Amino acid sequence: MTKLNLKLFLLSKIFVIYLMLVLKAYAEDSKIQNDVIFIGTHDAAIKIKVLSSLTCPHCANFHNVVIPKIKEKYVKSGKVQIILIDFPLDLASFNASKLLHCLEQDKQMVFLDTIYENQSKWTSGSNIEDINNNLKKIVKNLGITSEKFEKCINDENISDKILNGRIEANKKYSINSTPTIIINEEKFEGSASFKNIEKEIEKII
Repeated sequence: MTKLNLKLFLLSKIFVIYLMLVLKAYAEDSKIQNDVIFIGTHDAAIKIKVLSSLTCPHCANFHNVVIPKIKEKYVKSGKVQIILIDFPLDLASFNASKLLHCLEQDKQMVFLDTIYENQSKWTSGSNIEDINNNLKKIVKNLGITSEKFEKCINDENISDKILNGRIEANKKYSINSTPTIIINEEKFEGSASFKNIEKEIEKII
């Protein structure tokens, strides 16, 4: 093989590897777009992952108070994308997560807003049956009938999806509390207040 042919061969190999990496990245990005709940554009330079449990009061506060401020200041301008990841800590949050993943994408954020705003109401039962009944009342206005409710919380595919996601997240980020905030794949340490998150974003910008 001549030097020219060797160079062409090596260049073609590099091109093939590059093409494979691009296709893999595209496939992973497509999966994110279709399978993950997010706010903001995929082109945002800063990705904030929020791992939370739907029964966690701190998660409710972060969702109700902090996320709207991040949206207003950074998401609307295209600087930040927020990715919401389920990390259920108990059976009640696990059931609520199943309902979330039963819904069409355009209804998922409304569901999360409703669940977090009314968290103290639906989690007040003394056992899982009471909590499920409370949850049924809350989500009825979102078009989740009793029949759909039962179908969703008994859906093994959705259950496996949530549990596998939880296992992977724990393996990758070593979750010891919720909400856990990951900014550009770095675990955020400290109080998850808007002021602290803002400081971290401004460092990157």
